[in-house]
Amino acid sequence: MKNLSPVSGIHSVRAALKFGSEGVTELWLERSRHDRRLAEVTALARQAGVNIRQMERAELDTAAAGTNHQGVLAWVRVPAARSEAELTALLDRLEQPPFLLLLDEITDPHNLGACLRTAEAVGVQAVIAPRDNAVGLTPVVCKVASGAAETLPYFQVTNLVRVMEDLKARGIWLTGTAGEAESELYQVDFTGAIGLVMGSEGSGLRRLTRDHCDRLVRLPMCGQVESLNVSVAAGVCLYEALRQRRAH
Repeated sequence: MKNLSPVSGIHSVRAALKFGSEGVTELWLERSRHDRRLAEVTALARQAGVNIRQMERAELDTAAAGTNHQGVLAWVRVPAARSEAELTALLDRLEQPPFLLLLDEITDPHNLGACLRTAEAVGVQAVIAPRDNAVGLTPVVCKVASGAAETLPYFQVTNLVRVMEDLKARGIWLTGTAGEAESELYQVDFTGAIGLVMGSEGSGLRRLTRDHCDRLVRLPMCGQVESLNVSVAAGVCLYEALRQRRAH
């Protein structure tokens, strides 16, 4: 289907219908399959006014491109990343201290999707990433994000360092993660206006990005591995920030 992407699997399709039904154009159901979970998805689609088609399993297999569709597939419009001007407007109207996530050249769609899902869960108001050398909102990202790509504002900017300078001018304290940092994650204050800055999967934060952070922190590592997957590290940091902000 032109300009549309498939989202497959009961959990992902349910999330798309619950949190972004306006972007779902059609629902495909396996003709020979009937169970309670598919009935729930069908009911959500009908409530949203989404067209439903009964399809053969082979047609679902082809459209799902090898993923486990579980008898259901939704055709959705992938949400577009927002602009720098829209970021400024969002920050201007925030009534609570900003809680932001900045991702420096994340290229793996599974990592971005996982970061979006966690960020949405903890109440992050915006995720900011560079336009170049970074993955956008692809179908894989949206599937892994399980609805967060439709509800959490995702901004792609031309110059991440310049945006960081603008954020600091607003009084937003930027904390980057780096293995060689002196302070551990649990020793710093994440209350107030903050932006958490995470580096890429391989090389971490770029030098200029690192230099424009107000402080660097490291996650305590007790085993033999030197670092965590970026989406896991982001989850640890975001939930520590949430813990402090709720206590505060």
